[in-house]
Amino acid sequence: MEAIVAIFVITTGIVGVLSLFTQTISSATFSKDKLIAAYLAQEGIEIVRNIRDTNWLEQYTESTNPWNEGLTGCSGNCEADYFCTTVEDPDPTNPPFHRCLDSYDSGHFLKINTNDLYNYATGTDTKFKRKITITPTNDLEGNPILNVSILVEWQERGRTHSVTVKENLYNWK
Repeated sequence: MEAIVAIFVITTGIVGVLSLFTQTISSATFSKDKLIAAYLAQEGIEIVRNIRDTNWLEQYTESTNPWNEGLTGCSGNCEADYFCTTVEDPDPTNPPFHRCLDSYDSGHFLKINTNDLYNYATGTDTKFKRKITITPTNDLEGNPILNVSILVEWQERGRTHSVTVKENLYNWK
């Protein structure tokens, strides 16, 4: 009888430790994915800010494009990565940013390339989708601003998780 009780106690302890170990691994994986999603969302904000800043620089050198050129058409959701800005659109009336901010539709999965950089063109599909929404509006003084919202979603064990980052961009120049 003592042997049966001892086996029961040892088995219960082992099952408890294995359960705790499994839960720890699951929590670590979720935390890692949430951190990656937060970085991808922040990168989305930086991409939009980079487009705005490029517009400002071009105003000084070659054109009179407004500061929000190529950004106001993204209220219906877009996707972008840093690699798209190097591709020039052959249509001279289309700034290069229009190829950068492609329509989101149902969203493409971001890929990770051999240099561990996330993009939409090359590499292995990841579980992450990034949606960029830019809403033109005005501040309290009537100055134009852009409300930028970045949503990064991913699926894990049949559940959808997401991280959202929001930023207001101003024409502070």
